[in-house]
Amino acid sequence: MRKTTWIVAALAALAIAAIAAPAAQARSFEGTIVAKDAKAKTFKIRQDQGGGTFKVKVNKGTVYQGISGFKAIKVGRTDLEVIAKKSDGRWIATKVETRGGSGGGGTDG
Repeated sequence: MRKTTWIVAALAALAIAAIAAPAAQARSFEGTIVAKDAKAKTFKIRQDQGGGTFKVKVNKGTVYQGISGFKAIKVGRTDLEVIAKKSDGRWIATKVETRGGSGGGGTDG
């Protein structure tokens, strides 16, 4: 009986993990930077397609490609792509990079 209970518990845990795993998948955001909070290390990006504005936090693990870092994220900039994962209900940027030639927007610096 205990073995059966253990197997059922293990299967339930696997099912929960399979459901929760997609929530941790990365998402790409492209659009216009509409707000920035340097103290909190966050910015808001309004998506070009699909609509919506998303608040994204950067941390020491965020990788910057094509820009010099968080200081180069400016309100009005339209040439960035942000890859982020949801963690504890917040979007955390794993990568911020310039889009390949589309968009225009601000300059790096």
